[in-house]
Amino acid sequence: MIFLSEIITPNSRKYEQARQEWNRSIQKYPCAIIYCENYKDISNAIHFARKNSMPIRVRSGGHNYEGYSIDNGAIVIDISKLNKIQIDYRKNTVTIQGGVNNTTLYNFISSKGYPFPGGACPTVGVSGYALGGGWGYSCRYFGLGCDSLTEIKLINYKGCIITANKSINSDLFWACRGAGGGNFGVIVSLTFNLPPKVDKVTLFEIYYPNLSKSSQIKFFDTWQKWITTADDKINMKGGLYNSKSEGIYIRCSGLFYGTPKELQVILKPFKDIKGGNISVDYLSFLAAMNKIGSSYPPYEYFKSTGRFVNRYYSLDEIENLIDIINQERPLGSILTAVNIYGLGGKVSKVNKSSTAFYYRDARYIILIQSVWENNINKPENVRWVDKNFKYLYSITNGSYVNFPYSPLHNYQHDYYGQNVNALQYVKCKYDPYNVFMFQQGIKY
Repeated sequence: MIFLSEIITPNSRKYEQARQEWNRSIQKYPCAIIYCENYKDISNAIHFARKNSMPIRVRSGGHNYEGYSIDNGAIVIDISKLNKIQIDYRKNTVTIQGGVNNTTLYNFISSKGYPFPGGACPTVGVSGYALGGGWGYSCRYFGLGCDSLTEIKLINYKGCIITANKSINSDLFWACRGAGGGNFGVIVSLTFNLPPKVDKVTLFEIYYPNLSKSSQIKFFDTWQKWITTADDKINMKGGLYNSKSEGIYIRCSGLFYGTPKELQVILKPFKDIKGGNISVDYLSFLAAMNKIGSSYPPYEYFKSTGRFVNRYYSLDEIENLIDIINQERPLGSILTAVNIYGLGGKVSKVNKSSTAFYYRDARYIILIQSVWENNINKPENVRWVDKNFKYLYSITNGSYVNFPYSPLHNYQHDYYGQNVNALQYVKCKYDPYNVFMFQQGIKY
């Protein structure tokens, strides 16, 4: 079997770098990493792995938080070199290959005047992002990443290309909008509707250093009331942090499809919390996303998980969440956090069964994490997350598949809610031999 693409094996000098995921706490040793540059090599890789009874992992950006895009002894089909983009101005769509990442897409479409409901981290693969639903700063205004999808092409367990949209293989198309990557085949093409062009957007940051515990509680209470009534044109991500370098603080960043003057009124509840600072920039969409992306490091060592919130919390419950960060960090940790990601708006206007993304009624996502310096202290940090996750689990409903968590006992229900049975049917139909199998893949 002839491959035209680069193949990295344990004997290759590039192997150590090639096997690394963005989350460096994940250390796996695959048999080979194939950097596929064409569809034929993907098909050949699938045939080779099946013939030799080797597990397959599919990788685009390498950002799966639990490292499910790589494994010991596996054949890794890396599609990061499949990065062509094309706009159809007549249909107002953009078609990307499966290896395109956020930065590549933003640079391409923004040069034509378009925004896009993509992710924040610049090196995240758009395919993995969108297949898991796709939270982003634009989702309250334009919907999740998967909501703009009109068609996908994948290479299945036979090595054949399948097209799926609302008319052809519609059940597979439904499943690929929210069920996560790696379950049904290798995604090689995605077509999205383009949003309306924009001239400028308003990027903002809210920062509260050294807040008292009572002010931390006030912030969280303000947030949970604000996100349910905020203008659909705005979204925000933030969190309470315990940092080795900065101590305990709150930092939020957000995007508003409007002017700074309009924003001042919308953010008034946060101005009423003393001790904070709000900075505002009125700039192009591309400049805004580049500025957001610049805050992400090239890699991290971390453990995290995110859950959906669909109700108001009492002040006692908020205090319990705040206490997670006010406790001492685990050994070796440089940062612990409770993060919040706004939902609602256009996300909630889609029926829960219309796509595989089930938790449409969620008000926001809440995530806990610890980031550490190196893997010497990984066990202590993982235990810290596991311990505090128990409380988070008790007050939330459902887990976000793009923020996976390996200890989940009933992960299919946690990720997919009442859409599980339909997803299992699609899995059985399109991957009957479970060729695309991984630790938290869809099982039937």
